[in-house]
Parts: sequence; structure tokens; C-alpha cells
Amino acid sequence: MEVSVPGLLMAFRAICAPAMFVLACFEFSGPLLAAVLAAGFASDVADAQIVRRTGTATPALRYADTLVDTVFYATAAAAMAVAVPGAFAGAGLLLVALITIHVSRATFELTKYGRVASYHMWSAKALGVLLAVAMAWSFLTGRPNALVTCALWLAIANELEGFAASAILPAWRPDVPSLLHALRMT
Repeated sequence: MEVSVPGLLMAFRAICAPAMFVLACFEFSGPLLAAVLAAGFASDVADAQIVRRTGTATPALRYADTLVDTVFYATAAAAMAVAVPGAFAGAGLLLVALITIHVSRATFELTKYGRVASYHMWSAKALGVLLAVAMAWSFLTGRPNALVTCALWLAIANELEGFAASAILPAWRPDVPSLLHALRMT
């Protein structure tokens, strides 16, 4: 098995996820949690840049990146729920909607393509930045903030955009920047 820098960066991000959760459970400081989050986010940005610059993006690598990103941000949210009292107060309906849409979309894609989509849409990139900022702010201050709600709305929009792309694209393909791009591909 060949080891690549993007693969190592993904593995690092995958390790950051449970580390963040365990640190939150043992009541480590918010700045430490924010630092682990920032390191994982930086690894996400770096692996994407390396893959683009070297032209080494493969469908398998993009698929793995999608799975690692999902686990990383979901685990970061769980860590935030543990470390920041009321982090998701008043956002229960948004969380239920997001989880329902995500599971429905994944089920649809698994049925249609045999795996979940790895579009890496522009909305997903914006979501990653917003999630990192919102969660880091909550970890650093120990308080919930309005950016978390904004991130949940953007996550729902991103999931709906991906769902629509999956509904119209006849075959699995990675790296579809937007729904408009998906429409042009059909």
C-alpha cells in the first residue's frame, strides 16, 4: 500500500476526531479543543491543496476524504455538545432536519451508486470554514454562538444541493462543484 501525504493528512484528521471528543469528556480546556479542531481543519485544507496541485485526486481518495470529513465534523459537534453547555440550545429541529436529510441522501446514494457521493461542492467548502470558526469560537469562549445556527442552516442547504445533484447525475462521480455544474453534466 502506497502512503501519500494527503492520505497521512486524512489519517491525522481521523485521529483528531476521537481525540477531541475524549478531551471534551475529560473536561480539557476550550483552547486545547479549539487547537485540535484547528489542526484537523488545517489538515483538510492542506490535503485538498496538495491533491489539486499534484493532480493525484483519485475517486477512492476523494471518497475517503468525504467519509473522514463527515466523521471529523460530526465528532467535533459531539465534543462541542459535551464541552459547551447549551451549544445546540434551540437548534433541536435544525439538527433533526439535518440528520434526516443526511441519512436520506446517503441512503439514496448508496442505493443508486453503491456508495455516498463525494462532490466537494463549493457550499461544502464554505460550510467547513463556517463550522471551524463557529466551533472554535464556542470552544474558546465556552459559550454557544449564533454562527452555530448559521452553520446548521448552511449544512442543510449543502445536503439539499448534494441530494439534488445525486438525483440528476446518472452515475457516481467526484468533484462536482455545484448543482449548476451537475445540471451541465447531464
